[in-house]
Amino acid sequence: MSTADTTDAEVVAERVRDDGWAIVPDVIDPATVERLRATVDAAMAADETPFGANTFLGRDTRRVFNLLAHDPAFAAVPIDATVLPIVEAVLDPEPLLSSLTAVETHPGQDAQPLHADDGSIPLPRPHVPLTVVALWALTDFTEENGATRLVPGSHRETRRPRPGESADTITATMSAGSVLLYNGSLWHAGGANRSDALRQFIVCNYCAGWVRQEESQLLALDRSYVETLPPRLRRLVGYGVYRGLLGHVAGDDPGSWVDDDVETDLVWKRMR
Repeated sequence: MSTADTTDAEVVAERVRDDGWAIVPDVIDPATVERLRATVDAAMAADETPFGANTFLGRDTRRVFNLLAHDPAFAAVPIDATVLPIVEAVLDPEPLLSSLTAVETHPGQDAQPLHADDGSIPLPRPHVPLTVVALWALTDFTEENGATRLVPGSHRETRRPRPGESADTITATMSAGSVLLYNGSLWHAGGANRSDALRQFIVCNYCAGWVRQEESQLLALDRSYVETLPPRLRRLVGYGVYRGLLGHVAGDDPGSWVDDDVETDLVWKRMR
């Protein structure tokens, strides 16, 4: 099992690079876990969130997308002081938040088909890491309740899994408050929930700063709300530029739209 006995970002990142995944156990304090669980429950109730419409989304699984727009409590997730440095070590120091989703699988949920989260990126495989997913366990992940199944090393395959394909997997069992990180190319799937309780978690998906986000944060979040977010999170949702160029608007850093004092390194300022 690639369960880390350290929170050192480079050490954990190396496991993600080599094995395709790593678990950082018990990194989220119990009070935060309980607060996030209550907030997810409230969001599900407010939206009257339905179950999934197909086998991939899960007919006994519910999802709330665009979490940042639902409650300020979720703002702490993408910029977590332990998790984000690991992501930056795998990708680079300028990633984007690709999506932030709450998921709960209910008793009776069948196993999910194997897939790779970067399956929509049309590049030859294997390739450099383009996405890293941090899966926050808000309940224990066990064999019985359908903990995520992983195919170690599959991020180095030359293709995605085929529809209906099976493979030897390991189960990412972990306690509530732990975080599973994996390369978006890794083959994986949710397991079958054979327990009598739901399994709840948050999927925080990051992408390289030059990759299009899975969920358009710039359209999903009102600018007035972005102004209230921590500066690092503003950049993660897209109010910034990548390497001083990608994402500019008429030569300006969009970060200046929400912060007059933002420090920027636009490429033109470096030219002589």
